[in-house]
Amino acid sequence: MKLRRWLASGALALVMALGCLVGSASFRAEEVNILMPSSFTDASAELVKTFNREHRGRIHLNLIRGPLNTESISDLAISSLLLGDAPFDALLMDVTWLPKYAAAGWLEPLDPWFDQADQEQLVEGARLGNDYDGHLYRWPLVADVGLLYWRTDLMKEPPKTPDELMSVAGQLVQTNSVANGFVWQGRQYEGLSCDFLEVLQGFGGEWMDTTTNTMQLDSPEATGAAAWLNDLINEGISPYAVTNYAESESLQAFKSGDAALMRNWPYAWAELQKDDSNVKGNVGISLMVAQPGERPGATLGSWGLSLMRQSPHQEAAVEAIRYLTNEASQRARFLNNGYSPTQANLFSDPEMLKSSPVLPELQVALNHAVVRPPTPLYAQLSDVVQRELNGLFTETGSADEAMATSQQRSQTLLRAAGATP
Repeated sequence: MKLRRWLASGALALVMALGCLVGSASFRAEEVNILMPSSFTDASAELVKTFNREHRGRIHLNLIRGPLNTESISDLAISSLLLGDAPFDALLMDVTWLPKYAAAGWLEPLDPWFDQADQEQLVEGARLGNDYDGHLYRWPLVADVGLLYWRTDLMKEPPKTPDELMSVAGQLVQTNSVANGFVWQGRQYEGLSCDFLEVLQGFGGEWMDTTTNTMQLDSPEATGAAAWLNDLINEGISPYAVTNYAESESLQAFKSGDAALMRNWPYAWAELQKDDSNVKGNVGISLMVAQPGERPGATLGSWGLSLMRQSPHQEAAVEAIRYLTNEASQRARFLNNGYSPTQANLFSDPEMLKSSPVLPELQVALNHAVVRPPTPLYAQLSDVVQRELNGLFTETGSADEAMATSQQRSQTLLRAAGATP
């Protein structure tokens, strides 16, 4: 235990000692420290300077520049929180972390500071994934949602159904108009779970019934979704290489002009408009396909700020959270760094639209956002699905077997944790 305490405390101490705090120390003001992934600290550097200038002598905000990798920063935060001596007052959290952190008692509810009027200013998708057990524990910093990118020079409109996608993409491959029909994230990692959830929604299924804490992975809809993804590979519409694709590999294939369709996140839009993009000016965005009569799905990503229960500076920390998420900060973060806003009115703002004319389509996708199962056990449940799906794509087997195994192993996890009868 002593060794573990020394390692965890030392890790965060080293991060801070190496000068990774955005802002300089101010001993006359109340210090507020927020731990963030490095990409967000970099994007917020100027905002922090402005905040500290406006709050001089009262509050001094420091951003702890954590690792870039999502799981690495979570591991760093949890190690410190388990020991009860975390040197940060707030944490920038991925949407899937919230149930685990809230259930552990590490977070302070934000209900006293954010009311219904605040919620109503948010785009619909940004209102999701912030609550647990009836309390608000996270306030969104950026909105993120899965999108279907399509080539406007190869098709008049994007496919709307699974059959349409296979038909359009298959024909383009057969006529040698493009090397690959559809690229997505098939590697065994969280991206595959996100892709599956969108297809599952489009097939009319759900991952988990949260009212009864029971899994729904062996339903006909879930099996149909898994079989469709597998058929994309088997029929040559998606290259076998997608079984090892993450977001970056999918983006590179699409950006180089080698694919007609791509599933990815909003950040990819800006990359596709750069001068080195072979598809610049020929890209549109849409929702993932859905079976006729079913609602399309768009997996909610997003990062949000949460207040630590152990923080001695809660009022000051909330003031910093409000500043970093206000309209002016969202505008600056979008125009300078491409991070999607959360406030609904910004999606129709002339200045924002001039920078990115696809904001209305992004808002539509956010209005179709679907959250991953809101359970403290999500990471383990996702790992089960990733393993079974990637195994289906790369080995001999059937969608029925893969999803039946996913169902059985997931239910076993829930029972072992006492989360289901």
